[in-house]
Amino acid sequence: MRKAFLLAVALISGAAAAADTADTLYWNGPIYTADDSNPKVEAVAVAKGKVLFAGARADAEKLKGPQTRIVDLKGAAMYPGFTDAHAHLREVGERELTLNLEGKPSLAAAMQAVKERNAAEPGTGLLWGRGWIETHWPEARFPTRQDIDAVVSDRPVILERADGHAVVANSKALALAGITRKTPVPEGGFINKDAKGEPNGMIVDNALPLIEKLIPAPDDAYRAKAFKAAFDYETSHGWTGVHYMSVPWADVVMLEGFAKKGEAPLRVYNAVEPEYYPNLKRDGAHIASDGRIITRAVKFYMDGALGSRGAALLAKYNDADTEGLVRMKKEDVLPIWEDALKRGIQITTHAIGDKGNRLVLDWYEEAFNAVPEKDRLTQPPRWRVEHAQIVSAQDIPRFAKLGVIPSMQPSHAIGDLDFAGKRLGTERLKEGYAWADLIKAGSIVPGGSDAPVEKGDPRIEFYAAVARKALDGHSGPDWHPEEAVDRNTALKMFTVWPAYASFREKELGAIKPGMRADFSVFSKDLMTVPEPEILQAQALLTVLDGKEAFHAPNW
Repeated sequence: MRKAFLLAVALISGAAAAADTADTLYWNGPIYTADDSNPKVEAVAVAKGKVLFAGARADAEKLKGPQTRIVDLKGAAMYPGFTDAHAHLREVGERELTLNLEGKPSLAAAMQAVKERNAAEPGTGLLWGRGWIETHWPEARFPTRQDIDAVVSDRPVILERADGHAVVANSKALALAGITRKTPVPEGGFINKDAKGEPNGMIVDNALPLIEKLIPAPDDAYRAKAFKAAFDYETSHGWTGVHYMSVPWADVVMLEGFAKKGEAPLRVYNAVEPEYYPNLKRDGAHIASDGRIITRAVKFYMDGALGSRGAALLAKYNDADTEGLVRMKKEDVLPIWEDALKRGIQITTHAIGDKGNRLVLDWYEEAFNAVPEKDRLTQPPRWRVEHAQIVSAQDIPRFAKLGVIPSMQPSHAIGDLDFAGKRLGTERLKEGYAWADLIKAGSIVPGGSDAPVEKGDPRIEFYAAVARKALDGHSGPDWHPEEAVDRNTALKMFTVWPAYASFREKELGAIKPGMRADFSVFSKDLMTVPEPEILQAQALLTVLDGKEAFHAPNW
């Protein structure tokens, strides 16, 4: 009996010791937790993929066992895993694989790149590229079919604008698509015309399917290659998670396949295209067993983009005779939204203009009023507005009142503010990119990048949020620096708040015991260095569930 008792005591003591032993210890650098009750610590202990301890190094030392791995930060700064709350994941990978016009300094340079790609890859098939943005070009205009015809006229060419809301096509592509001066323009779209009434090559928003039918659907091999390129890009820049917007169902299936094989090095929260609502209605939320891939949201589009003048405004554009585009009808979406409330399916809607944002809030409110809380599967439903770029002052408090989450991308402000005044006028620009006002009114603002529309770099997003200046440090007279946020708030924009916006705040977004061990480590302390130095920081280590997804060479 005594031997049995002693054996039991020994087993219990051994189990307790094992439970209190860390698999990995992190120390020797500033560690920010995004936990208001314990915001900065000396050391973090991880066991079985979760945070075991966050606090003083002396206490962490007690958790060291014979097999414990020590990660010496060497002065680098560690944070909860950064999450990009709005990106287009596969397209990020495709950017790395296709003709990339991002950053071309002029229309001439963009056309030269098209000419060179055509010479390098001759043929008669479609030449596809993306990423151009005309707002900083010396030519100060959209490209036209004639611009492309001058360099490639014997094969179809389609070039997507950086925002994904417009393309320009050459004459060959327009002819193959059957687009002429007589082609009916779909509601919520534009077919831009020249002075003679002929299509000039620019196709916008709901008219895009007329030309995009020429683009071959990517096969599984290409999509897998694009995803793997995207995984590499995201993790090597310090992201541990992405909220993937406008997702086709085939991508959901492929991502879940990666997770089953243990090949998903990134957390992905999917918001599928509206046509796949029946899939979620049938199945409910899709959650991979390892928690890496989750699908429980549907993304709609209220309007277009500001740059291509598709954003829906309450009054006409300052530089064009249009109020933009409304891309959907209330009678089409409200029944779906009401059903979604009953099923716990999250709704998120693209809205950029002040009219677009007001309509979303109005329609959300109608859906909320139609379905009482007792009949909702999830409360609060945490519905979102993606972008929320231009919001009337009277609508800002409505977000918090309704419990609607404005999901915003700081880099849009520093990318847009050189031209937004031309679109909106000085007075209306006060309504733009109002992160601080929304937060003061009680909202949380998950931060994202909208990559590949923007670069998709956490350093740029953090810098834009706290500096509200261009990457070269300049800012315009109407950039409203009062809308910049402090660094603690910026940290929450990429950690705590994306977790809440994806129903994961109990396991992600902060470094505290019991949370998943997701960390982002940068070479500089983003919380203290001068603003320009934020952009110089390098991602050194990206960790998910206590396992390294990226480790910088030579660190």
